[in-house]
Amino acid sequence: MRWKQFFTPVQSMNADDVREYLSDKTLQEVTILDVRQPGEYEEGHIPGAKLVPLPVLTDSLSEIDPSKPVVVYCAIGGRSRIAAQTLAGKGYEQVINLTGGFKAWNGQAAFGAEEEGVELFTELDSAEQILAAAYSLEDGLRDFYLRMLERVGDEKVKSVFRLLADIEIKHKDRLFAEYTRLTGKDDRGAFECSFVTPLMEGGLTTEEYMARFKPDFGSPVDVVSLAMSIEAQALDLYMRSAEWTQNDENRAILEQIASEEKTHLARLGDLLDELHSGGRA
Repeated sequence: MRWKQFFTPVQSMNADDVREYLSDKTLQEVTILDVRQPGEYEEGHIPGAKLVPLPVLTDSLSEIDPSKPVVVYCAIGGRSRIAAQTLAGKGYEQVINLTGGFKAWNGQAAFGAEEEGVELFTELDSAEQILAAAYSLEDGLRDFYLRMLERVGDEKVKSVFRLLADIEIKHKDRLFAEYTRLTGKDDRGAFECSFVTPLMEGGLTTEEYMARFKPDFGSPVDVVSLAMSIEAQALDLYMRSAEWTQNDENRAILEQIASEEKTHLARLGDLLDELHSGGRA
């Protein structure tokens, strides 16, 4: 055993710095490495994270690109520090350890197995089909927000749901504009009739989201928090699908959609801050 590698200094960042570092990067530019066990990953992980449990790390180095920066995290920081030192000892020059681990992350997270849901996009043949699938998922989330309007009485909560539904309209508009640019087809009615899915963003059904998050629909903060959780799940799905697909054009489209999801999350974060500070939704 090369004991020296465990004394190799590695760069560390706290959760805020890591979030800032990742904010404008795709998975083609950086690897987010989760070295916990599969069950821990499924319970919650940073969107787009690649799972390589610490016990199999040295046997899985071929899965980790040494030319890209690697952000490593575990539960509280112990395993990730060992993993970071191991990678540094193997010649990886840009390794960042997330201090405090996932427990300190306190940011948007996704859940489910690493390969879960990616077939929604990786089995599609073209960028046009990917855009259509993404459009269907956005449409499903907008329908969810509109149906939630019928379940709440508080006008402030209703206004939040209306705002969230409007955000999804704008995202659908951008996806259709990209579809038109690629195909030259601008018949939106035909486009919408051709692609239908019962899933919302992130690849889950309404019932699955409700069971997972159990929101209080009388609370504007809970409503926006639910929306952020759904958007984080969608971001994770798009990022992981971009990593799994073998088609460069499809990957570029998925990364573009993921970038827009990051923008959505930032906007929802601003809205949540406004609600916490007593502002109007």
